[in-house]
Amino acid sequence: IDFKGVNMVINYDLPTSAVEYIHRIGRTGRAGHTGRAVTFFTEDDKPLLRSIANVIQRAGCPVPDYIKHFPKLQSKQKKKFIKKPLTRESICTTPQCFLKKAKRKTKTARENIKGKKKVKEDKNGSKSQTVSKS
Repeated sequence: IDFKGVNMVINYDLPTSAVEYIHRIGRTGRAGHTGRAVTFFTEDDKPLLRSIANVIQRAGCPVPDYIKHFPKLQSKQKKKFIKKPLTRESICTTPQCFLKKAKRKTKTARENIKGKKKVKEDKNGSKSQTVSKS
């Protein structure tokens, strides 16, 4: 799928190889257009950074010096990362207020489904249960 007008890509997890990185950020540079790519990484991702930094540098973009000096990843380690990527905690970019609102709606919907039994009061004040069918 080719999306026109993509001018920024954000990687919330570091790609496991330089080829995968190029594929992800390639959406920003179609047809001679320029774009930006932001990639978040953790301490555990350090071994993968150097190969990606080399690609970035060859493209003429600036790379921080500290990344250039990371140790080179051996081919056995590379294969290991590709076969079994790092496991991470799930992240959520949705604001908490929206999550709470959605949770309340879901809870209310469940209660409505379960609450098919409605309690009605008689004229005498006694309560009787009726089951409504839908």
